[in-house]
Amino acid sequence: MSWTDKRIVKVAVLDLYEGVANQGMRCIRNILIEWAEKNDLLLYAKEYDVRLKNELPDTSYDVYISSGGPGSPLETRYEDWDIAWCRWLDKMERWNNNPSNTVKKHIFFICHSFQLASRYFNVGVVCKRKSTSFGVFPVHMLEAGGDEPVFDGLKDPFYAVDSRDYQVIQPNHDMLNEMGSSILCIEKSRPHVPYERAVMGIRFNEYMVGTQFHPEADAPGMSMYLQREDKRKTVIENHGEAKLQSMLEHLEDPDKIVWTYSHILPNFLNHSICQLQEVPV
Repeated sequence: MSWTDKRIVKVAVLDLYEGVANQGMRCIRNILIEWAEKNDLLLYAKEYDVRLKNELPDTSYDVYISSGGPGSPLETRYEDWDIAWCRWLDKMERWNNNPSNTVKKHIFFICHSFQLASRYFNVGVVCKRKSTSFGVFPVHMLEAGGDEPVFDGLKDPFYAVDSRDYQVIQPNHDMLNEMGSSILCIEKSRPHVPYERAVMGIRFNEYMVGTQFHPEADAPGMSMYLQREDKRKTVIENHGEAKLQSMLEHLEDPDKIVWTYSHILPNFLNHSICQLQEVPV
């Protein structure tokens, strides 16, 4: 996609990492820079430290990306930053639902933010996993995923980086239907264990979408993580040495993590910018 006239696109990135060292913010920055250069756009991006500084963006941005982060999405619901984040999301929802606001606000929720959004919208049960999920895994699309613009160009299954201790299960189908939401994808079937498959992506409404996995993760960063002793130990204990080697090989495959990295968030940005025009009242 290209635009003949160079325009400014304003993007707010909500940093939920609480000062913890991570690859997520670096990857988001890189995707934004690469996307803007590819489409000959002037990018104005600002980061907000949600958890340490209680910073949240106003409604002046075109696009919002809310990051992953550490800790429990359940235990913080009465903390100031969590309350403020939910109020921010309520403000965004009210903006989009107001017919007088003809230019809508588009939001992508990643991992921890996806869990918070799922809790906020009450679309499923947010709970702790039996064990940590960390590594590169296949994600299976549902019917709605095949029609999702953000997933355009992905195969079924596609591969994604997963890093979480919590999950969204037992979808609230009544609420999903009432909101016009749809489940886009789920985690790999594990028939040998008695656990539900987690929801891995939801289109919450026309302007808000999110994934449980990390679509921003790139191969170099993930390779570095997988070779850290603590991360190697987590994968080997939960999945075995052979699975670790398989994950490292997936990082070199252009059809797996590289493909996901180059499609999901860029698709979201493209789709959002295409929609950033006044909606007839």
